[in-house]
Amino acid sequence: MSESAVVRIGYMPLTDSLPLLAAEAWGYFADEGVQVALQCETSWATLRDRLTVGQIDAAPLLAPMVLSTTLGLAGLQVPLMTAYGLGRNGNAITVSKALFSELSDVAVADSPLACAHALADCIRQRRQRHQKQLVWAVVFPFSSHAYLLRYWLASAGIDPDQDIKIVVLPPSQMADHLRLGHIDGFCSGEPWNSWALMSGAGQVLLTGHQIWQNAPEKVLGVSVRWAEQHPQQHAALVRALFRAGERVAREPEAALGILAEQYTMAVPQDCLALPFQGRLPIGLAQQPVAASHFHQFGGADANFPWQSQARWLLLQMHCWQQLPERLPSELIASCWRPDCYREFLHDLTDAPCADAKVEGEHDQSASMAGVRDRLAILPDAFIDAACYPSVLSP
Repeated sequence: MSESAVVRIGYMPLTDSLPLLAAEAWGYFADEGVQVALQCETSWATLRDRLTVGQIDAAPLLAPMVLSTTLGLAGLQVPLMTAYGLGRNGNAITVSKALFSELSDVAVADSPLACAHALADCIRQRRQRHQKQLVWAVVFPFSSHAYLLRYWLASAGIDPDQDIKIVVLPPSQMADHLRLGHIDGFCSGEPWNSWALMSGAGQVLLTGHQIWQNAPEKVLGVSVRWAEQHPQQHAALVRALFRAGERVAREPEAALGILAEQYTMAVPQDCLALPFQGRLPIGLAQQPVAASHFHQFGGADANFPWQSQARWLLLQMHCWQQLPERLPSELIASCWRPDCYREFLHDLTDAPCADAKVEGEHDQSASMAGVRDRLAILPDAFIDAACYPSVLSP
């Protein structure tokens, strides 16, 4: 089938849409010979449904959505794939001022793990006093946000399905629901943690980076059918996004201007800039956290679709009973395509020779064999120092 004239790309109004918006604003899509039409959506479910029915051709998706949609979990079963990760990190956990005060009273230290144990103490005390269950919000059931929140809770022995209530809300509504007392905490991407802080709705407790360093976040998702029918446009999208991501990593302030211009965010630009400038305070002491905790849009292996990361996500789906059983590696091989990454970007960047690695093995930057040379990989340590093999258990 011939390549269509315009590629329709849906996206959510989040800070980590920057590479997509920048690729259009800076002319990288045009440079790569592809014309795109960007469509802003209001919810992840709508974005997924429009992609599966063919109303859009591609979208920055929550990484687990590629797997969940291919499996038909909570929606239509349509095979999706990704050849490119738009970046790492970007999420944080924010709590109401009331819960923040409770945690401050019982925590023995100001660390992500100590905060989790303090929360476990608060939950026990609330149960003894017959107080209502704490309510936490995530942006989608199959999301890095949901799995990072659950992993953090479980690190202190908290059962996310019994000890608290988890609800799904659009990211842009998180701060308002927190302020109104409808929820006690949430895990979301930016700028909604920063906005909760700046608007007085809550305080940021920890970053996703502190739970799993450089976790995969958004990926370029397309249907397998569309990829097979439009290989040149698929490659052009990946190449344009890579070029934009590299430049965004070098010039984040300029990219933030694009975000403010192309989509009228309901937050001031100073709020958008907080994480990039290392000015976002977190933890019980509310100390600023380094910009490296947020939005790794380029450099090292930030965009490489490691199949081992997909395996960890699949393991979380099984752990939290979203899947009846673990599924074989063939599923991941069909959804996560490092081979396409190497093919599409062979003249722009090096890539790892391996498709998978041991997740959690690197608590600092390391290197491994690339197609052309040794290349850097980002730290990938977990809050509990666990390691996850590069293959699924049978």
